Amino acid sequence: MRTRRGQCYPKVNMWVENDNRAVKRRVEFGKEQTGCRKRLKVSPKFAGKCDFFDALPDDIVLSVLCKLCSTAGCPADFTNVLITCKRLNGLGLHSLVLSKASPKMLAVKAKNWSEPAHRFLKLCADSGNVDACYTLGMIRFYCLQNRGSGASLMAKAAISSHAPALYSLAVIQFNGSGGSKNDKDLRAGVALCARAAFLGHIDALRELGHCLQDGYGVKQNIAEGRRFLVQANARELAAVLASTPSVALASGSWLSWNPVEHHRNLIGAGCPLLSDFGCNIPAPEPHPASRFLSDWFSIRGGNSRPGLRLCSHSGCGRPETRRHEFRRCSACGAVNYCSRACQALDWKLRHKVECAPVERWAEEEAENEHNGNGGGVDGNGNGDEAMMES
Repeated sequence: MRTRRGQCYPKVNMWVENDNRAVKRRVEFGKEQTGCRKRLKVSPKFAGKCDFFDALPDDIVLSVLCKLCSTAGCPADFTNVLITCKRLNGLGLHSLVLSKASPKMLAVKAKNWSEPAHRFLKLCADSGNVDACYTLGMIRFYCLQNRGSGASLMAKAAISSHAPALYSLAVIQFNGSGGSKNDKDLRAGVALCARAAFLGHIDALRELGHCLQDGYGVKQNIAEGRRFLVQANARELAAVLASTPSVALASGSWLSWNPVEHHRNLIGAGCPLLSDFGCNIPAPEPHPASRFLSDWFSIRGGNSRPGLRLCSHSGCGRPETRRHEFRRCSACGAVNYCSRACQALDWKLRHKVECAPVERWAEEEAENEHNGNGGGVDGNGNGDEAMMES
């Protein structure tokens, strides 16, 4: 294409200072070859003429590619650049470019998983990309069952203060994943969770709040636990407000309030994750690594090992690594979760209307309200939430 090769642009005049004299020089394509790295094969009409793109220094092209990588919305955005020409293909795989890749650019689909995709993620991880370290670590640990290598990659990301990696390592410590029940380290799990919570990770804030409320791996402090749970809800709302267009906010569709207290948690058109505040907001978008895990085991019809279950929260995707690793709902026993954060979120999203005693609880709440008594509320703001047991 003439427009891509720059040959349709007009000739330009340049003024060059030489020995304090202004010398006018006409620059014509093909006559000024300064900075041209190679002569491209073109039609005879443009033979020998310099390409504008070829004249760009490598550092400028790398800067553009880094910006593209950091803002890519899917892997195809970057792949289309690599197949454009040989130079972009070579510079696109530079370690500086791969280190800036966004999580969405690394969102490999489970159905497209292959050895080249594995090598690409490994190349990004070796370039220092923490999102690639976390994504590949999760895939190796849970999908490929390479526990040591997967945990090492997640630890590499955690050292760089990657909040999802810190939280995933905390879940592994809480459950003793990849080992026996005696390999649980609750104190290490709380420490990792606290670090991820400090970085603003919402699930880590929820998990830490429940640990403080229950005295699980840390000295019990109910007031502090409630504070962390409220902070998790506030951050969740802030994330939605930051990502929602102002037009949608002005319409008020995200804000609704049901005057009947025991009806505020019922799932309607939206997902009332913050029902105590009267806000209906969509479910949080799962991390690409969690989406990969969910799709991976969905394609294979569940956990590859018989007798092992998946976390019942649809946005998680973590499988058990041994029997009875996850805790189950003590009310119905039909669901199980890898963490308290997954349980609390799935309770609001789905399980509250499916759990066996939920109708009885609603009737009791209605009776208590009629008699002037308030319904029980746990530390996460859910009325009579079913607790989990090992």
